[in-house]
Amino acid sequence: MMALPLVVGVDGSDGSLQAIDWAVDEALLRRLPLRLVYASLWERYEGVRPAVGRERPSEQVMADNIVGTAAERVRRYGPDLEIDTEVVPAEAVSALLAEGMHATAVITGSRGRGELKGALLGSVSLAVAARADCPVIVVRGDKPALSGSHQRVLLGAGDPDTSGEALRFAFDEAEIRDCELDVVRTWRCPEYEIMGAAALADAGHQHQERASALIDTLTAEAVTAHPSVQMRRTTIEGPARKVLVARSAAADLVVVGARHRSGHFGLQLGRVTHTLLQHAACPVAVVPQAA
Repeated sequence: MMALPLVVGVDGSDGSLQAIDWAVDEALLRRLPLRLVYASLWERYEGVRPAVGRERPSEQVMADNIVGTAAERVRRYGPDLEIDTEVVPAEAVSALLAEGMHATAVITGSRGRGELKGALLGSVSLAVAARADCPVIVVRGDKPALSGSHQRVLLGAGDPDTSGEALRFAFDEAEIRDCELDVVRTWRCPEYEIMGAAALADAGHQHQERASALIDTLTAEAVTAHPSVQMRRTTIEGPARKVLVARSAAADLVVVGARHRSGHFGLQLGRVTHTLLQHAACPVAVVPQAA
């Protein structure tokens, strides 16, 4: 069975180039082919009007240049990688969602060409991360994270019904990178439990114990399947989105799960994932859990 490729959305932007470089490293680690996709609607419109003269439309020249430059960049950094390029006649989100049906993962930059400069995350990246059938990695962060210098994968341990696929993905990443996996579960005391220092301390201890037990339950099978992975169990009091953003500063990749409800086409990203996509200091992998 042929290995499914890593699909990279390219558009010539700085974010796209950053995504290409990260994808080359990932493809080398996973020994997977790369597929570079540029979504353009010019072919659709050119098809309904006669061409004038022999020169190619400027949009076609631009599209060919974008995928050609991206392919050359891949060959420079990963000369042995198998690569494939295509200009897809579709809107960007639709094109990448379709590509994701036959991909190991879809990789995008945090912001593309033409996105608002003040935006923290591009609309294409957000929509693809929310709706794809495969894992989506939004490449963002500082140089140490992008180069894998921290030697740590961070997993936000959610509820059992959203964490299975994300957990497997995180263990695989930690194994191929030969790095530590930091599994984090946050907890908070509900306000009604606050009734004095002693009672608060006892309630906090109980919540922490439950968080630790949940990590053990979630990871039991994966720990057995990945004996070489060094796993750290971390339970912290506080809002998950703030804790994970802070810890992402010492990680090369943060992994979170997302539940995709059957028959629902709206955004399915919770506050934690949305915050990470906007503010994480490293690439973010959103891994869908089947409904």
